[in-house]
Amino acid sequence: MPEPAKRRTRSRGKADAARPAAQSRIRREIRMFRKNRELLVLALPGILFKLVIAYVPMVGLILAFKNFRYDQGLFGSKWVGLDNFEFLFKAQDAFRIIRNTLLYNFTYIVTGTVAALLFALLLNELSGRMIKMYQTTMFLPFFLSMVLVGYIGNAFLDFDNGYLNKLLGYVGISPHNWYLEKTPWIFILPLVALWKGVGFSTLVYYAGITGISPDYYEAATLDGATRVQMMLRITLPLLKPLVIILFILGLGNIFRGDFGLHYFIPNNAGPNFPTTDIIDTYVYRALTKLGDINSAAAVGFLQSVVGLVTVVSANSIVRRIDRDNALF
Repeated sequence: MPEPAKRRTRSRGKADAARPAAQSRIRREIRMFRKNRELLVLALPGILFKLVIAYVPMVGLILAFKNFRYDQGLFGSKWVGLDNFEFLFKAQDAFRIIRNTLLYNFTYIVTGTVAALLFALLLNELSGRMIKMYQTTMFLPFFLSMVLVGYIGNAFLDFDNGYLNKLLGYVGISPHNWYLEKTPWIFILPLVALWKGVGFSTLVYYAGITGISPDYYEAATLDGATRVQMMLRITLPLLKPLVIILFILGLGNIFRGDFGLHYFIPNNAGPNFPTTDIIDTYVYRALTKLGDINSAAAVGFLQSVVGLVTVVSANSIVRRIDRDNALF
């Protein structure tokens, strides 16, 4: 038999052999859907909600590559490629806002992780009644809107009637006009972010601690280990996978700043822009003044892409060091 005919025969044989396997897989999937149809019906509203809220609007990403005109519509507007992305990198303050965004977000991730772990370990040492009180107290700021937090911050930082200036006056220090100064915001913003978000992260880590088997601690107690030794040798190592996962997810937003925090807390005051301005606040002001939705869409798309690349890169590094602790 000629060689081409033999090849065709072998290919046909492989296709015939693969067909029953594919049909068997389809039958298994159909059986799985039938078996879990009640659960799938229960999940359907959540799936539809996610589809409509998160995926259908992604069609609007095309704005990042077009010169949008209302009379021509989303798909009829002129395609301009990557021209809209020049808005961010050609801006006069591009280096400043990118630097601030990256440094602030990295600070928030590190300080939030360390503080949440510390509080979770301390909560684990308290009695049940005290835990309920501390959990509620720490978790409440998480539910406050940034507008309300901005008013709370103003109550402390106001030049004439702020609590902080009054406290400084009691110890003989002249009052500060905080909204017109640059340096203090390097410390104020991380403190506000920590106060508002540490409660939620603490509960996540505390939930991880409660999931650790008590047998480890009982065995360590019999061996004469102290509470500090049990924290260092049992609790923290077993929490490592959770810490890594949350850290990687946090890196996904490292190029996307907290708009509410950086807009409402500094009161959008121009003199403190060098230390408070980030990409999101800069784009917002440009959008409200110029009405350039194309550039705003391009910056948002770029932030998402950088976040995706950061998460994948961080996960790849973790997978090379310790494959079991990687996110995917």
